[in-house]
Amino acid sequence: MKIVFLCVANSARSQMAEGLARAMVEPHVVILSAGSQPSHVNPFAIEAMAEIGISLSSHQSKSVSQIDFTDVDTVITLCADEVCPVFLGRAEKLHWPFSDPAAATGSAQDKLASFRLVREQIRARLEQWFSERNLLNSKELRG
Repeated sequence: MKIVFLCVANSARSQMAEGLARAMVEPHVVILSAGSQPSHVNPFAIEAMAEIGISLSSHQSKSVSQIDFTDVDTVITLCADEVCPVFLGRAEKLHWPFSDPAAATGSAQDKLASFRLVREQIRARLEQWFSERNLLNSKELRG
């Protein structure tokens, strides 16, 4: 099974979803993420994920053109107010709109709080979806 998370910059939501999903599913499930306009992994995403023991420090933003979609089973777009990348292949297409935490304003703590909130929203959605498909691994994700 191969799952790809898509958003615009591949800097926050899709990166956090990739990290969470890899920690939650059995090792035979391939998890990837990409964006239509890749930039860099947001430092607040790295920090929010490190708080729950998941490292994004070696992650890089990737373009959708770098992904081989021929064997992808599910594509999940995570954009809310932006124009999400369009996937025209045969894979199951799901759209889970989450606000972009990178758009948060205020202090560094305010911005980090936005990343934490979206992280937890994504985690809850993934837990439900993976549980429905019997894909959760036996390890419990802490944080």
